[in-house]
Amino acid sequence: MGMIATGSAAMYLSACGWSSEHGESNRKKRKRPNIIFIIADDLGWADIGYHGSEIQTPNLDRLAKQSVRFERHYVMPTCTPTRVGLMTGRYPSRYGVVSPAYGKIFDDDTVTLAGALQSCGYKTSITGKWHMGSPPDFTPCKYGFDSSYGYFHGQIDPYTHHYKTGVRSWHRNDMYLEEEGHATDLITNEAIRVIESDHDKPFFLYVAYSVPHYPLDEPEKWTGAYRGKIKNQSRLWYAASVTHMDAGIGDIVKAVDRKGIREDTLIVFVSDNGGQKNWYDKKQYKGRYAEKPHTVLGNNHPLRGWKGEVYEGGVRVPALANWESVLEPRILSASVHIVDWMPTLCKLAGYSPQTDLRWDGRDIWPLVSGQRKLVTDKRQKSFELYDVITDPYEEHDLARRCPERVNKLRRLLTEVSADDR
Repeated sequence: MGMIATGSAAMYLSACGWSSEHGESNRKKRKRPNIIFIIADDLGWADIGYHGSEIQTPNLDRLAKQSVRFERHYVMPTCTPTRVGLMTGRYPSRYGVVSPAYGKIFDDDTVTLAGALQSCGYKTSITGKWHMGSPPDFTPCKYGFDSSYGYFHGQIDPYTHHYKTGVRSWHRNDMYLEEEGHATDLITNEAIRVIESDHDKPFFLYVAYSVPHYPLDEPEKWTGAYRGKIKNQSRLWYAASVTHMDAGIGDIVKAVDRKGIREDTLIVFVSDNGGQKNWYDKKQYKGRYAEKPHTVLGNNHPLRGWKGEVYEGGVRVPALANWESVLEPRILSASVHIVDWMPTLCKLAGYSPQTDLRWDGRDIWPLVSGQRKLVTDKRQKSFELYDVITDPYEEHDLARRCPERVNKLRRLLTEVSADDR
């Protein structure tokens, strides 16, 4: 994103086109982006390769090098609250949600992120974990999703797809479905199916993985890489589940590339909370894990605390945003929160609320896109460049250090000026 100032006039140039006090240009506007929002379940701060983990995440590491990496991305300490924050742009306590919850979550008039994007022309899909309302009445397609696939409840067994109490949970389009296979593979395959479908409109795809949340059960394909390297068995399962998910994310990105829509697609990755310390239960999941205690799971080092706690380890998580043609790779140290994504994505999508949605979040796109301001005279003979995020008082002219950015903004200024009278 950039801002051009010429004399006393100023115009903002964003990823969705440009706007000024004279209205919006129709010339060379960028298409509204497809949005793929990927959320891991219980991934700790030190459980991703680019944070120095022993866990192998080559696809996320590669994506991170091409992305804006968030060093202070905050969420809620448990799953349902974070997901409610994402889907409403409001703190989950507004809905009485302060822990994993069931039954009716949203108010009758709640506009969800999916519903907002659906109303302005997006095709909306979810694959994976819902956990923001219980079937049969409070399910994804009731809250703005055109299609749904995955599971309704909290954590499921990765193979039986049953909730811890033994009840069914897997579904398609809110109707129960029997499906075979590992949950990670099923969630990934559905995401790829959505991406590779024919689209006559932009799409919003919410990919909510089930791992590395317990219970963990991974095939040799993923555990084998860690044998002899990680001594604790449950930590080995945990690492394998993360690498399994990472491979799925790599396949999702490849599908975007095959479809030829990478330059039109914003990909966001985040965890729903910090890593969990351990877990053990003899009776849940029909006793399938009675002999498989999960004594060591996540790693939030060097942050303090665990999932369920409001110390940094419980609420500060790995996160990144990738839009190949728009976002320049960098590390963002500013604090952002999960509730910021709804106002941000709605703005990118061109959604205008008809009523006050009372968002607690704010549009963080200027932070994410790295806003720059180009200052020139009326004859465009001299130029100054400022980073108004880190240098709000415009004390450091970056024009000589960043000639490519200056030239890019000059070209945009030429395009904008072509419509002047």
